[in-house]
Amino acid sequence: MMGPKQEAQAALFYEFSLEEHVPQDHLLRSIDRFVDLDDIRQYLAEFYSHTGRPSIDPELLIRMLLVGYCFGIRSERRLCEEVHLNLAYRWFCRLDLSDPVPNHSTFSKNRHGRFRESALLRHLFEKTVARCIADGLVSGQRLAADASLIEADANKQNSTPKEDWDISAINPSDAPRAVKEYLDVLDDAAFGAASEVKPKFTSHSDPASQWTAARKGPAFFSYSTNYLIDTDHSVIVDVEGSRSIRQAEVGSVRTMLDRIKDRHDIDPERLIADTAYGTGPMLGWLVKRGIAPHIPVIDQAKKAEGVWSRDDFEWDQENDRYICPEGHDLKQFRRNYSDPNRGPSGKGTMRYRALKLTCQDCPSKAKCCPDQSIRTINREPDEDARQVARDIAKTKQYVVSMRLRKKVEMLFAHLKRILGLGRLRLRGPNGANDEFLLAATVQNLRKLAKIFPAPQQTRKA
Repeated sequence: MMGPKQEAQAALFYEFSLEEHVPQDHLLRSIDRFVDLDDIRQYLAEFYSHTGRPSIDPELLIRMLLVGYCFGIRSERRLCEEVHLNLAYRWFCRLDLSDPVPNHSTFSKNRHGRFRESALLRHLFEKTVARCIADGLVSGQRLAADASLIEADANKQNSTPKEDWDISAINPSDAPRAVKEYLDVLDDAAFGAASEVKPKFTSHSDPASQWTAARKGPAFFSYSTNYLIDTDHSVIVDVEGSRSIRQAEVGSVRTMLDRIKDRHDIDPERLIADTAYGTGPMLGWLVKRGIAPHIPVIDQAKKAEGVWSRDDFEWDQENDRYICPEGHDLKQFRRNYSDPNRGPSGKGTMRYRALKLTCQDCPSKAKCCPDQSIRTINREPDEDARQVARDIAKTKQYVVSMRLRKKVEMLFAHLKRILGLGRLRLRGPNGANDEFLLAATVQNLRKLAKIFPAPQQTRKA
């Protein structure tokens, strides 16, 4: 039997509860238990005026931003529409059915103003890290680091080749926000001071972004998000934005390790990373800090197949020499110099050489130096640290570390595919850092929600 036609009936009074209409197993219910914004008003108090019209509650804006990054809603205009329509979003943002949703322009004013001036997003991220530590998800013993390219909001059509780019022609007082930020970070180790090499193209709209073809495809403008994670439960303990070049990414790891030591008293036993971080200075810095580098060493001293490499020579630390497989010495100097740092390169690199007569009469010359009259070996200033990393690479723990390193790559995949952060919407170094911090905060909150889901209430019959 066909039922009667459904028609909306107007009523004078409604009894409605948002709490009853949000499913008990909804993701936002689990996340809500770990969002601590009790101190946000006190934290921002000095950035608000004591007179004038009352502002929109900053907790509401932060909760809306968390919803947007949690569910991949990249547009703030669309975010306002979704919060207006979705009951679960309203419940999480503490909005009743009759409460209005803020205008999308409010986010820009607060993001570029008091949120950025107060470093609120960094504060919010570090509170989630502290919560993960308190709940036993972070041991701080094994950390892994890596970087991933995120496309910037810029394109080649609005750019200038490096030979035509003139910084002196920029008027800072009349420049857009992203250009002013570019001028501010020219001496920053994560941006302008990371390398003296100028990028092939510079964007007019976001000059701090890096023109790169690192993905082996069409080049594009990008920033790098650098993650430092604890491998126990893949919790992100720190995040940093930088230029998309190796020097800036390696420097960001140092910055993050110093920061977590200062903020959370985390001093790891080992750092796990890929070959890009296996430079001598980086390995030397880690060894001096007492951190075991589980990192493949960048070694450019490999010889052709069938020719002895540096690993075939024995290093004699006490006598400052190498000993070849035939038992001959390779020394840096054959006589004393007043300057012990004096060497052929003039940059601290030490060159050890055998005697010419010894090499000419050696029966193994074809295996040692077939194309040279004598065998030479260059030793970098941080060669001892490089050897430490080589020795670690021979252990079983190193094999485990290389498997654990994939956890960082899984977080980047989640960042781009689930959270939708494949391209930035904000410009400039500050805008990129804001997006990276919010995304990392949401990833940690989702991790907490997954490990500690909200308790399920039994429904009444």
